[in-house]
Amino acid sequence: MISTRQVRKLRSEYYKTGSISKAAMRADVNFRTAKKYMETTKMPSDLQKPRNYRTRQDPFRKIWPEVEDWLQVAPELDAKTLFDFFMEQNPGEFLEGQLRTFQRRVSDYRFLKGPGKEVFFVQEHRPGEAFQLDFCCANELGITICGTPFPHLLCHVVLPYSNWEFASDCQSESMLAIRRGLQGAVRKLGHVADWTQTDNSTAATHRPGQDEEIPALEDGRKPRRPFNPEYEELVRHLGMKPRTIAIAKSEQNGDVEALNGVLKRRLKQHLLLRGSRDFLKLEEYRRWRDRVLDKANGYRSEKVRKEIKVMRPLRVHLLPEYKEVTARVLSGSTISVMRNIYSVPSRLIHSNVTVRIYEEHMAVYYKGHHQLTTGRLLGRSNVSINYRHIIDSFVRKPGAFANYRYRDQMYPTMAFKRAYDRLCDRMITRKADQEYLRILKLAADTMESEVDVALQLLMETGEKFDHEDVRCLVQKDQQVVPDMPAFSVSLSDYDGLLSSNLKEAIL
Repeated sequence: MISTRQVRKLRSEYYKTGSISKAAMRADVNFRTAKKYMETTKMPSDLQKPRNYRTRQDPFRKIWPEVEDWLQVAPELDAKTLFDFFMEQNPGEFLEGQLRTFQRRVSDYRFLKGPGKEVFFVQEHRPGEAFQLDFCCANELGITICGTPFPHLLCHVVLPYSNWEFASDCQSESMLAIRRGLQGAVRKLGHVADWTQTDNSTAATHRPGQDEEIPALEDGRKPRRPFNPEYEELVRHLGMKPRTIAIAKSEQNGDVEALNGVLKRRLKQHLLLRGSRDFLKLEEYRRWRDRVLDKANGYRSEKVRKEIKVMRPLRVHLLPEYKEVTARVLSGSTISVMRNIYSVPSRLIHSNVTVRIYEEHMAVYYKGHHQLTTGRLLGRSNVSINYRHIIDSFVRKPGAFANYRYRDQMYPTMAFKRAYDRLCDRMITRKADQEYLRILKLAADTMESEVDVALQLLMETGEKFDHEDVRCLVQKDQQVVPDMPAFSVSLSDYDGLLSSNLKEAIL
């Protein structure tokens, strides 16, 4: 069969020689074939007619009516599942290598006679119509802060028309994360859209127990969830209206969904150019990420200008990026915040404190005076106990340590846990508790890291030790400040210097 390359060669040689026979010989084509293609401008592929006959016997002709019955009853059946079923029903009749042929036959049947598929209609985005907001996991970037892995989500806000984007890191898909992300985008752009669009995330729409109260629609579809009051208040405060996509229809948030992957690929590429995924502190990583996004948004400046032209300027103050609650300090020097337990200084026992809950940390205040800042726990029924808050009481009442509910929180490092086990092996439990609590008190009064090193050194020797041995190691290297008399300064010496400089200037 003649190829397209031979036809091109044939016509090229004919234009050079003017002879069909010479051109056919040089193109290695039969004379009659050459004459046929010189009388038309078509290529071999244009002259071929579709084949409507089989070149070999159909291996599935016996079972195909039954296959069609199955596909009509259960259109979602996979071709491989059907093939395996018929192989079991007809042992030895089919080969494993015929699977691909069977899959093509099933695919052709679905295109020709199968049920209709869902149609996704291309949408035309209008400038400045809506912000789209979504969360995407960024752990795959492998970001580290001072060598420590930084697991985080990105709250991603996008303008669909121009693809302008803003991202902020967060720990969870919480209302605090939405507040920081959405307000950060509005602050960056200086303008607001008509709508803010999200998926049906828990922070934006879901309230525990609410789904059972909402009846299904007449056609059986699940109705849209109502907005949480806090989310609705935020959006309307900024001058926008909230809306969500349909349940299980992530494609309706398609722009931000697609740009989630684009954003992570862009950050990964810039990390490769940077040569390191480690940052000295979190703020350095955030500044680097913002520079990458600013550079990408710069390429979209023409469309962004069109968006801003029809958007409204931001005319309200942004809401604080924290949630404020009041908590009672219990007798155990703890507070319960969002169903998690935190310790506070014991002087606050039986008082009411104000807690500002941020996305990543919490700040505790007593009558407007800051008392402490601690990391925020995610989930429920978690505990964060700082031994420095309660160690003084434990030293006075060491018997309470044996059955303390949160005793696992009283081992700052593994060295402290091993030291306590070593003490228990070599003395009675009550005495071991006393010695360990005194060691913990030493760590609170000096440096935890130095006590940690001292414990490791003592355990390496294999000898018996107590808190006095630890104290000797910790305080041995401490430098003593010498007792020096106060230095007396005479201002007349400076006056003399100034007067001499004036004389030199005059001369």
